[in-house]
Amino acid sequence: MPTHLSARLKKSITAGLFCLASVAGLPTISFAHDGDESHSHEHPTNDSFYTTRESTQVLPLANEEDAFHFVVYGDRTGGVPAGLKVLEQAVKDTNLLSPDLVMTVGDLIQGYNEKPEWMRQMAEYKEIMNELDVRWFPVAGNHDVYWRGKGEAPQGQHDSNYEEHFGPLWYTFRHKNAGFVVLYSDEGDPVTNQKAFNVGKLQRMSDKQLEFLSEALKQHQELDHVFVFLHHPRWIGGGYTGSNWDTVHDMMKQAGNVSAVFAGHIHHMRYDGPKDGIEYYTLATTGGHLSAEIPGAGYLHHLNVVTVRPDDISVASLPVGAVMDPTEFTPEFVDEVNEARKVRPVITKSELLLNTDGSAAGQVVVSINNPSPRDMDITASIGSASRDWLSSLDHDHMTLAAGATETFTVKLRRIADDTATWTIPRVELDRVYIGENTRIELPSVSTPVKLQLAAVPADYFSGENNQCLEVKGERSAIRVDSDTLALPSGPFTVEAWLNPSQTEGMRGAIAKTQSSEFAIFSDEGVPQFDVNLDGKYYSAKAKDKLTVDEWTHVAGVFDGESVRIYVDGKQISSVAAKGTRKTNPYPLFVGADPDNAGQPARSFLGKIDEVRITAEAIYTGDFEPARRLVPTEKTRLLLHLDRTLGPYVLDHSPAAGMGTLGPNSTFIAR
Repeated sequence: MPTHLSARLKKSITAGLFCLASVAGLPTISFAHDGDESHSHEHPTNDSFYTTRESTQVLPLANEEDAFHFVVYGDRTGGVPAGLKVLEQAVKDTNLLSPDLVMTVGDLIQGYNEKPEWMRQMAEYKEIMNELDVRWFPVAGNHDVYWRGKGEAPQGQHDSNYEEHFGPLWYTFRHKNAGFVVLYSDEGDPVTNQKAFNVGKLQRMSDKQLEFLSEALKQHQELDHVFVFLHHPRWIGGGYTGSNWDTVHDMMKQAGNVSAVFAGHIHHMRYDGPKDGIEYYTLATTGGHLSAEIPGAGYLHHLNVVTVRPDDISVASLPVGAVMDPTEFTPEFVDEVNEARKVRPVITKSELLLNTDGSAAGQVVVSINNPSPRDMDITASIGSASRDWLSSLDHDHMTLAAGATETFTVKLRRIADDTATWTIPRVELDRVYIGENTRIELPSVSTPVKLQLAAVPADYFSGENNQCLEVKGERSAIRVDSDTLALPSGPFTVEAWLNPSQTEGMRGAIAKTQSSEFAIFSDEGVPQFDVNLDGKYYSAKAKDKLTVDEWTHVAGVFDGESVRIYVDGKQISSVAAKGTRKTNPYPLFVGADPDNAGQPARSFLGKIDEVRITAEAIYTGDFEPARRLVPTEKTRLLLHLDRTLGPYVLDHSPAAGMGTLGPNSTFIAR
């Protein structure tokens, strides 16, 4: 990112910013006057200048034209509970800045729920925001209005709740020499009651809202500036294709005094403009979830400070401990850094054998590709946590040219030692992006080395250790890689013994979903078996909740004609279903459900035992569940969950694979 600061940014560093820097213990920045500023101000001299020094030099005074400041907050969602702490800090920072008012760009609460939880989150958010010393104004985002609950959603979903507790979905007001217009970008389809931000026909603003915008712009036609706020940055294209944003832009263009538009939703900074004299700013987050923490690339918690003068405005982004010019975060720059973030080690070949006594030896081939248009400095090593491994890789440095690929071989060895801390070896990269005018240190990334299991002794699965997996959260889940499972298309059976410690929420017991594949879920304690066939989910649901602190056998069967669920050997539900199972590369989790990054989410809470997946429809009628399952020729996974081998649990099926324990996976007595 260029290191220079624009004239507009210099003008926006106000006394409030200097105050914040002082309070935070940060260095302050001062600027000499530039003669090439796009907007110059006369600096009058008058009798207010006084000195006792005998100097002929009279300093020009600051201009005295009217100016005011307001602050804009980004998204708050996805960061609970840490996001609330960030929001609290933003409120404190804002009070130090002392602007005239605070605007938001939506996604104020986590939402996607029913009214009782919505009300709690609303009250929690307002309690924090009401600590502001100035007025704040809400904008509705999808998290604030989308209903996700049992039964049919109320008309408008959470629209009425929002308007009752936050205010109108669209509105306008005047402050000094500026008009403020808030729009609503999640009207959806009032006929079908659908809301979605990635469906073209649901992206359009209604005639009623456009009439409001027309009238609001007329009311503000004599003002120096108009500012527009909404949640979705529909001008960026992509998933917003199909909206009528061009109509909105043309209306603002015809008004002639719309200075800037602010939005959020994408959780990283972006600047588009000016377009027809209108500047488009997209904020990252103010407490929301960040896909990465790279402040120099616009992935950060921040607030925008807007300085308004009669004939111009300036916008500055204020993260913790720094001031940035958001106009530097062009789509081109963000794209460059996003390409650099893709640089990571790829294990192209592994010949590392693991023995059941804990010893291992072999080598792996590592490949690193740089798809970005800039060179990168790379340091490769075996992760510092893997001290129980001996390696030929020792912080090797290289400059990886733009578009280049480097390949190298790493030898690894582990000695059987019961006293050593067990780790999975990881190839780690420290990455520095070499920009045009700066170097950006990107977060370190690493890739685990996949081990192959050597011969397993015949008595290893004797069953002497009668244990089970205790799941207390996502970090307790066991991961089974997709290629390890290798479940073919066609009929199959998924089964396990489950013992929940609580039944609230949607929980993944054995899951490999993500708009595809299959899972056994616990929905408010009621087990269900889901299978995705040709892109559509078929779900067989039980009727009763699992009993807390009691063991229950649950089996899901797809036989090519139907999806069925059995509870303690009794068929509870059968749903007609045909098609080909839609697959994905995500891992299967025992005790959780994979998210769209392949990480465990929506964890089961309780105990799990005897997980078996078989490439055939084992059960055709009621049966007596076996307490300890045995493998067949068609078993693709069998985890007895009796014992561990370091960070692994071994698979008793003919596939002879391994499941990887989570950081908090615990085996306890059955």
